[in-house]
Amino acid sequence: MSELRWNPLLGEWVATATHRQERTFLPPADYCPLCPTKPGGFPTEVPESTYDIVVFLNRFPSLRPDPAPPAVEGTELFPVRPGIGVCEVVLYTPNHDSSLAREPVEQIHKLVRVWTDRFRELEKLDYVDYVFIFENKGEAIGVTLSHPHGQIYAYPFIPPHIATELKQSLDHQAATGRCLICDILAEERRDGRRIVAENESFVATIPFYARYPYEVHIMPARHLQALTDMSVNEQRDLASIIKMVIAAYDRLFDISFPYMMMMHQRPTDGAPYDHYHFHIEFYPPLRTKTKLKYLAGSESGAGLFINDTLPEEKAAELRAHVTPVVWDERRGR
Repeated sequence: MSELRWNPLLGEWVATATHRQERTFLPPADYCPLCPTKPGGFPTEVPESTYDIVVFLNRFPSLRPDPAPPAVEGTELFPVRPGIGVCEVVLYTPNHDSSLAREPVEQIHKLVRVWTDRFRELEKLDYVDYVFIFENKGEAIGVTLSHPHGQIYAYPFIPPHIATELKQSLDHQAATGRCLICDILAEERRDGRRIVAENESFVATIPFYARYPYEVHIMPARHLQALTDMSVNEQRDLASIIKMVIAAYDRLFDISFPYMMMMHQRPTDGAPYDHYHFHIEFYPPLRTKTKLKYLAGSESGAGLFINDTLPEEKAAELRAHVTPVVWDERRGR
């Protein structure tokens, strides 16, 4: 059962999906449902002996293309609607013990093109207003399957964090005539201390207003709104800078670094969003190798994040672990 319940106090939807209580939780490597199906072995989500990148519908989705009626009847104060939408799983590699950071940049380039294809297809659905591409990595995040994978949620509304960014961007444009993220990027470049990595098309920075110690935002140098706006070279540069950032994360503490990676792009409801600017945000939960940044009372209850570190210092630490990305052209484009 999946439904959407309205929170009148915050003005946002909450999804209930009771069937997700039964989803697979940290299975052993030899029983992973995201690995290829081995000859004579138990059937997995991929009925092939190997694969490259795979996308399929989540078996335990928060939203469904054909949801059942809500379990309760809504009221004027508490509206309820069916949990319509799409939840997809994206498998990065058949190698259970790998991670996106350990994959060659050519594989990440393939993934960028897969993300672009799924965005293009999902935005065609008339009940989808926003396509959210993300990855939860690591047990510290609450991941229940360790096989390298990400997810795509197609929402029937614009989620609240994106709605706030859209409003701030529109207000900034109305006041200045300029793009807010273009101005943020220009200010980060002018200062320079918080930049972690960059190439011809993208800049990665721990932003001035970072809420997590090693939070990184990747922003395109060119003003664009979605993956589908990118040129062939920008797709390659996006793969390169993602590889640089997440490989540096792993080298920082010499561990497989946990993080949330979230892609912020324009909504798909057909309205104009020229004031918005595509970017990717990384939220890593670690503040040291052994200490987590918990979202406690101030963060969770009041919405005020408290960062125990200086972005300028953390950017210098992370930047020291960035290395150039080398492409193997034999793998093809």
